[in-house]
Amino acid sequence: MQLALLNSKLKVVLENDIHSNSKDMYVVHSLYFDDYKDICAKTTESGDSHRFKWRIRYYNDDIETLRLEYKEKQSGRGAKKICPLTKDEYDDIISGNVETLIWKTKNNLLKRFCSDIMTRYFTPKVIIDYERIAYVETITNIRVTFDKNISSSYEIDKFLTRDYTNYPLQESGMHIVEVKFDDILPGYLKNILNVECGNRISFSKYYNGRKKIEEVVR
Repeated sequence: MQLALLNSKLKVVLENDIHSNSKDMYVVHSLYFDDYKDICAKTTESGDSHRFKWRIRYYNDDIETLRLEYKEKQSGRGAKKICPLTKDEYDDIISGNVETLIWKTKNNLLKRFCSDIMTRYFTPKVIIDYERIAYVETITNIRVTFDKNISSSYEIDKFLTRDYTNYPLQESGMHIVEVKFDDILPGYLKNILNVECGNRISFSKYYNGRKKIEEVVR
């Protein structure tokens, strides 16, 4: 009920994200990587002020939208770098054949990722899926997202086929609302969110997905 009320108010004052379909939503598929020490999971668990994640992502059923993302958080402020991936580049990454890819690509972000794979042994760890409704204010760079039916899977080799078993990360009927902005959140949005939103929490999809898979495979 909270989500429906918030949705009805935000759609009046914000625009839908460009990835949205006819139902004003889209499905996000992400494959997360970590090193041999599980540094990304451990820094999230300990609440370090500086942490980062590598992931490969695509939307809905369109694997032509494959992209590599580097997400970093420093003292509560987040930043993200993105580059597109071809299917061949994805295959090289998954197979560990990055010695050739690092010289073949001209993209600096992909070069950096290949270097992390080679020197820090980053490997795929978990798949995270969810349905997203997203609203944006492009002028002030504000983004409000509703993430529903968040789930994880350990069947990494099936990432592009979507033919894998998903394990829910939350109780039925529970969802995540996330608000991203650069400097100032306008008063009209702050008022809407304060009235309709539930408890404010820290929720890492990657970390919770890893914990769920640990429970499943015990």
